[in-house]
Amino acid sequence: MATNTFHNHHYSLGLNRHHSATYDNIPPPSATTFFLKPTNTTLTSSPLSSHHHLHSLAISSTKTFSVSPTTSFSTPTTSSKFDILQQHLSAQNFREADEETRRLLIVLAGEAAQKRGYVFFSEVQFIPEADLKAIDYLWRQHSNNRFGYSVQKRIFFDKVNQDFTNFFIKVGWMKKLDTEVDQYNYRAFPNEFIWELNDDTPGGHLPLTNALRGTQLLKCVLNHPAFKNTPEEEEERLLKAAIIEGNKAAASSTGGGGLKRLIDGSKPLNKRVLKSDYSF
Repeated sequence: MATNTFHNHHYSLGLNRHHSATYDNIPPPSATTFFLKPTNTTLTSSPLSSHHHLHSLAISSTKTFSVSPTTSFSTPTTSSKFDILQQHLSAQNFREADEETRRLLIVLAGEAAQKRGYVFFSEVQFIPEADLKAIDYLWRQHSNNRFGYSVQKRIFFDKVNQDFTNFFIKVGWMKKLDTEVDQYNYRAFPNEFIWELNDDTPGGHLPLTNALRGTQLLKCVLNHPAFKNTPEEEEERLLKAAIIEGNKAAASSTGGGGLKRLIDGSKPLNKRVLKSDYSF
């Protein structure tokens, strides 16, 4: 059985960001920027306890980001901070755009995140709403609404009922193996991820968020006020959640089937094999 790990890209989310109060007025490009230099390290992490299937981590040969000697964490001017991201996205350079998004989030999260080189889940609250909306807007604009945090949020809350395993499968961060039972494994970063937008690319596949330190970071991003539902959207979400729960109850009493089965795949959960190590 393959044991690819979803390497920690993005996510000890390093990102810093700035933007004006509105996000549909994207300023002209600027030559000033900085990037984090990837370095290979070997980490050993004791298992984390939290979600029953999310926080058991056994990490080896992962990639972290260190700041190169020439790196500067000075904040770009407001008029140019999203230019590089816009350029990458408009050119459909999604891997570069993913890396720039990570960099922006580190910057926007504050000085501590900049010094550390990644974002703690508790720092997501410091990312300005307008800036996170701007980043999401650019991803959606240049992907025909296929990529972006708000796209991922709809999937997480409306399609998989806040189940991280099914979310990772739905957005393609895990891949189905060619086995008799439904078996999934994590994609290896970066080569196994999908950096093109085509008919087969799962919605919400990008941008990436690493769950190396657990899923709290991703959950905080998806719950950020920038993506708060309108009252009508929240009512619709609650209705869908109630329908899913009703189908789950019906499925458990009848032995399977219902909407839950349609969401999770062609086979019930007890015939699906999922690796419990979320060390990407």
